[in-house]
Amino acid sequence: MTTFTPGQIPAMNNRTVVITGANSGIGRAAARALAAKGARVVLAVRDPAKGQAAAATMAGDVVRRLDLADLASVRTFAEESSDPIDVLINNAGLMVPPLGRTADGFELQFGTNHLGHFALTNLLLPRIRGRVVTVSFNGHRAGTIDFDDLNWERKPYRAFRAYAQSKLANLLFTAELQRRLTDAASPVLAVAAHPGLAATNLIGHLDGEPLRRRLVHTVAVNFLAQSEQDGALPTLYAAVADIPGGSYAGPGGLLQGRGAPKLVGRSKAARDAATARRLWLASEELTGVRFPLPVTPSRSR
Repeated sequence: MTTFTPGQIPAMNNRTVVITGANSGIGRAAARALAAKGARVVLAVRDPAKGQAAAATMAGDVVRRLDLADLASVRTFAEESSDPIDVLINNAGLMVPPLGRTADGFELQFGTNHLGHFALTNLLLPRIRGRVVTVSFNGHRAGTIDFDDLNWERKPYRAFRAYAQSKLANLLFTAELQRRLTDAASPVLAVAAHPGLAATNLIGHLDGEPLRRRLVHTVAVNFLAQSEQDGALPTLYAAVADIPGGSYAGPGGLLQGRGAPKLVGRSKAARDAATARRLWLASEELTGVRFPLPVTPSRSR
């Protein structure tokens, strides 16, 4: 497929889609597009008032509170989710804020972008019957997984490096989730997407970054970035297109910054199966949440 538009989304009647961070940016754009096709969209948001404001612009939606930076909130959301879920879109995220901690003491970006979605996905997985889409970013290419200090407790904090680690973690999570789903003979697919360079409020949070990076950001947003509607296309493509598990979708244009979505490559680090398994085990220990599906004897590891 060389082009993809919201018009190619199939009818979504009687389907439920949960989207984290759906009150703004590409999450909101994806929610609108899926709701327009008849989906019942659950806007999982930290601020219900902002969620209601977004919901007022679309049809077929439900607003529910979810704070990915608080595992108690994640557990409550999952416990109160009783209906089948056709698509879970792990969209919410933070980008280069000052050093902060989640309610459970994790570095804020790693805790929100990765661990919160890791726990949410596994807690909801028995109810998911279609696919899990996790939104990463090409900034993952600058990331490394520092197992000796995942939560930036000892080394000097670098906001972009922490962000890159969390986005690399998103891709490693997707790969290991798909491996486990395959071993469990589950029909559910795990896929990932990235929006390219989209003009959303997420990339405006650079107050603590060096002047050079802020200048590059300003030029990129003003002259290179695509709209949030176009930025949502890879997510929508990953959610509904006929693609294999483990796929990674992104813009097909120059440097994957903009353009129609297609399947794209990822860094060597993001393809490291051993690191993906090690990160999964570390994430289980940190969150206390484990993969909930049984593995069939014939396909056990």
